Amino acid sequence: MVTLFHDMMHKEIEVYVDDMITKSKEGNDHLVNLRRLFKRLKKYKLRLNPTKCTFGAKSEKLLGFVVSEQGIEVDPDKLKAIRELPLPSTVREVRSFLERLNYIARFIANLTDKCQLLFRLLRRNAAIEWDDECQKAFDDIKTYPVQPPVLVPRMRGCVSICSSASCQKLHQC
Repeated sequence: MVTLFHDMMHKEIEVYVDDMITKSKEGNDHLVNLRRLFKRLKKYKLRLNPTKCTFGAKSEKLLGFVVSEQGIEVDPDKLKAIRELPLPSTVREVRSFLERLNYIARFIANLTDKCQLLFRLLRRNAAIEWDDECQKAFDDIKTYPVQPPVLVPRMRGCVSICSSASCQKLHQC
């Protein structure tokens, strides 16, 4: 599918396995981009499932994230699931917790450093010794994504884009 849309990828459409999003910066361009996409689909005799199509959405859940005009955010349901996880008592449960965090890793600065104490519990032949340091790391990690940042695309002429309100004031472009 990527080769069929190579010239449109990351400009007018995004393709995720079998999901596609048509995007535009301006509302007027959106119809042009949709027409171009439909023309390409017709050319290669591809069909869309109408029950899975959504048009004119300003915000949509996609692959565990919420994509909107503001940027990409973590799905609040995913965050709630992480916050409500019970204390891990086995290596498998620690690994499961870390895997869930990996899913939202791009939203947590220095996640690897924050998880070092939990990683040591996964060492081969190491017994799980849950101490106060592990508990603090676990609690800190679970509460960190209460208000995760919104990922926004880099703007032309901008040196950096920050997601926190105080940082945006410093880097107005």
